This record gives sequence, C-alpha cells and structure tokens, in this order.
Amino acid sequence: MTVWLCRAGQRGEYETRFLEEKRIYRTTEIPWDMSECPDRESLLAEALKVFPDQKTETVRNWAYQDFAFTHIMQVDDLVVLPSKIKPVYYFGTIRTEYNYDKNAEEPYWHYRKVDWTKEVKKSEFDQDLRYSFGAAQTICKIWKNDAENRIRAILAGKVKPLVPDTDDEEFEDYGQGIDLEQSAFDEIGELLIKKFKGHGLTSIVAAILEAKGFKTYISPPGPDQGVDILAAPGSLGFDHPRICVQVKSGEDAVGSNVHDQLIGAMNNHKAECGLLVSWGGFKNSVLSKTASHFFAIRLWDHRDVINELLKHYEDLPEGIREIVPLKKIWIIDKQ
Repeated sequence: MTVWLCRAGQRGEYETRFLEEKRIYRTTEIPWDMSECPDRESLLAEALKVFPDQKTETVRNWAYQDFAFTHIMQVDDLVVLPSKIKPVYYFGTIRTEYNYDKNAEEPYWHYRKVDWTKEVKKSEFDQDLRYSFGAAQTICKIWKNDAENRIRAILAGKVKPLVPDTDDEEFEDYGQGIDLEQSAFDEIGELLIKKFKGHGLTSIVAAILEAKGFKTYISPPGPDQGVDILAAPGSLGFDHPRICVQVKSGEDAVGSNVHDQLIGAMNNHKAECGLLVSWGGFKNSVLSKTASHFFAIRLWDHRDVINELLKHYEDLPEGIREIVPLKKIWIIDKQ
C-alpha cells in the first residue's frame, strides 16, 4: 500500500467539502472522464488541448498528477490532507476507484471516496515527514525514509519510530519540490503557539492590534466574561469602532457558544464590533454565521494570526520579536 499527499486547494478552499463529503477531489478544469486515457502521454496530449496557453512542462506536471489520481491510487491506500484551517494533518483510507460525475458542478467532476479516520497535530511528526507533507504538488506519493511504516505507527499510537539512518540517494534532498512558503509558515506557527500558549496568545493579538493603531486593554488571566481584549483607535482609545476580542489558543475548533458569548460581551461593553480568534479554527456552526454577522464580527484562525503577525512584524514589541525571531528572504517564484 501507498501513502498519498492530497491537497484541498492552494488556500484550503476545498478542505471542508473534502472532509464533510468524505471524498478527495481532483479539482482540475478538465471536464471529461480522465480514465479514458490509458497512459500518461495520452492524458498529457488531451490536457494540452484544454490548457493551450500554459507551458508544456506545467501541463505535464498537472497531467501526471491527474494520471496518479485516476490510475495509480489504489483502494485501501492511505491519504494525508494537510489542513490550511487547523495546524493538523487529516488521514484517511481510499475506499473507491476513480469516479467521474459529468453532472457535478465545476471543479468536482473527479473524485474518490475516503474514510477519514484521524487528525494529528503537525508537531507530532519529524521534520523530514513534515517536509514531505509540504511538497509543492497537489497529488504525490509520500515514501522517503520508510514514511509509510512511520506514519502508520503514529496513527496506531505506537512509539514514534526513529528516522532511518541511510546514505541512499533516494532518501536525500528533502528540500526538492517543497513548498518553502508553507513549510516556513508551519514552523512559524509551531514556534508561536509553543511560546505563547494560553493567555500568551492574547498578548500577541493585542500587540498586532496596537501595531494597527488601536489602544488596547487586556483582561487579566482567569475568567473573562467573554472578552480578553478591548480595543479602539485614537490616541487615547476613545474613537470608533470599539472592539471586543475573545482569544482561544486551544487546538479544538470553537463552536457557536463562544460566538454567542462574544456577542453578549459586545452588548455589555457597548462595542460595535467583535473579533473572535481561535487558533484551532471554527466549527461550521460558527462559519455559517459569517454572512449574517459580517458587519459586526470577524473571525481569525491560526492562519490569520500568523499573516497579521508577518504583516506587522517590524512594528511589534522588541520582546515578541526576540522570542519569535524572523528575517525576510527572497526566493524564485517557480509557479
């Protein structure tokens, strides 16, 4: 059996659908049954007709991933889905062969059914496996360094196997094909939550708001009646909008009870707006309220916190920058 990496969109835009529908989709613009192409080259030839303006090598890369999805993946293979919403990996078992549904909406024509069985924190895996899970491809095999046996041991709750000691060339150069931006993003997130777990994350959010021009009041540790931070713009913090902020640093997605608690805090403090920060993301009961509360509440998950930290990093207090030391680098964008 094989372990497959399967991504749910560049920004994780398909992730919820993958999990809720218990499927992995090959979200390509190819609108016909790809299993009718018996080999990679024939699939490439047809794909070039669909993407005439793309470079041949780019389409070749896409077509080979399409072929893996349609022909090479097997029932009972293991699939890993790196979450863009939470700092976890989702693992599942492929249960069907490739399916093509011509009546489905774009781009959900191509799929396989999956039993999602477990989610595991990214920090549970050694760095070499995290690099493999950070491969730039949307579909690829995870095989280096006895990956399958090590992954299955972790999923079974066994002692984490050691990284094999080998000089074989096939186990070298973990950086090849890695999504360096995502890998760095994950490492920053891991360090950030390690250093600022619990009430510490509140201080990070307050520092970001101050860098945005807000004056803040931070509630002391302990029961907070639904508010961790009060914020408002202006030199003294008397301007509008007045914001109530609730911060949750746990790994679990928060539900509508926390959302409703924030609304109550906004009323109590006469605040026009609310910011709900949850490192572990949000349940659908919260996400479903996004539109109805668009003019009152914003939601930040761990991605938003990290992005805001990076955006305002140079304006953050020196103490935070010493604990989370970052530097800018330039790399070639190969996309």
